[in-house]
Amino acid sequence: MNLVRSLLFNLIFYPVTLLYVLAGLAVSLVGEAPMRAVVHGWSNFHFFLTRHLIGIEERFEGELPAGPLLFAVKHQSMYEAVATLRVFRTPIVVMKRQLSHMPFFGWLTQRYGVIGVDRDAGPTALRNLVAGGRAAAADRRQVVIFPEGTRVPVGEQPDLKPGFAALYRATGYPVVPVAIDAGLVWPRGLVKRPGVVTWRVGETIPPGLKRPEIEARVHAAINALER
Repeated sequence: MNLVRSLLFNLIFYPVTLLYVLAGLAVSLVGEAPMRAVVHGWSNFHFFLTRHLIGIEERFEGELPAGPLLFAVKHQSMYEAVATLRVFRTPIVVMKRQLSHMPFFGWLTQRYGVIGVDRDAGPTALRNLVAGGRAAAADRRQVVIFPEGTRVPVGEQPDLKPGFAALYRATGYPVVPVAIDAGLVWPRGLVKRPGVVTWRVGETIPPGLKRPEIEARVHAAINALER
């Protein structure tokens, strides 16, 4: 049954995603507000399907604060990559540069606001990340980063990538670490499972800390749900 539901999810979600992307690009010619509304509608549609078709529920431990903040989120699955647009407040998301340059989808992400990072670009990638962080701070937009750099299997706790500390300095924002265990229901591969996704909001960490301290505190907080 999980396989059937997962197949049905893909058959519905991806074609409808294309419609949302085309609609978002069209209304972006009118203004940012309607374009962002379409993007958020897509994330809400994703939540509707995961809840009613797959059977995934959510629970939150702690409240997400408002204001210009840097959210450091555990990354186990595609689930949180889409859900961040619904859970946070019009965030700028740090994402793989290749995704932000895809036809249509990538164009829409750029208009919405993303920081594209080429993982193989070394110092150039860090410079682009810093520039993107400063631009986001100038607009007082919330920023979301997956500080491990890529999806990791449940139970693994890799070191944070150096780009996180660079973005932390560039924005000058406090950091809110967020642990999520979506990999338990949404592992790599086709089959998704019903269950509960927990978001645990960590204590807000002030700006200005040295790299070893901020990385240690964030690493511990985003892995708080690991089993």
